[in-house]
Amino acid sequence: MNGMEKRPLPLERGLRAAIIAGLYVALTYFFQPISFGMTQFRVSEALTLLPMLWPEAVAGLFLGVLLANLASPFGLWDIVLGSLTTLLAALVTRRFAFRWPGYLSPVVFNSLIVGGYLSYLTHTPYLLWVGGIALGEGGVVLLLGYPLIQLLRRRFPGI
Repeated sequence: MNGMEKRPLPLERGLRAAIIAGLYVALTYFFQPISFGMTQFRVSEALTLLPMLWPEAVAGLFLGVLLANLASPFGLWDIVLGSLTTLLAALVTRRFAFRWPGYLSPVVFNSLIVGGYLSYLTHTPYLLWVGGIALGEGGVVLLLGYPLIQLLRRRFPGI
């Protein structure tokens, strides 16, 4: 940030977090048929790289996943553990912004943690869940999330 740029006000940051949460929920619900399950292609997960740009995206993603998972067939498990998994991944993404751990954290945490509790709940092999979630999550993060981050960085160079 140079001397000419202003720092965002708390209200601006709160609004940005709310917009991110709302977008996450809307995308998850709109693409609901492909948002839940063993091989999920949750389009809203493209937003999981936004903590690289804005710290308030961490809270926005946590809230967005919590609200979106109200529609999950896996109930309270997915609402609580899915949200906490996203929080963890978002914090790591923020910490390692624009480096490989930041880009991979949503894929790794979701596949290992979410894959673990969904395997337990469905009594199916853990590695099937890990592979399915990693495939979908990796696809979304690389095919949609990475280009989104690059576009935002070019469009808004001050962020």
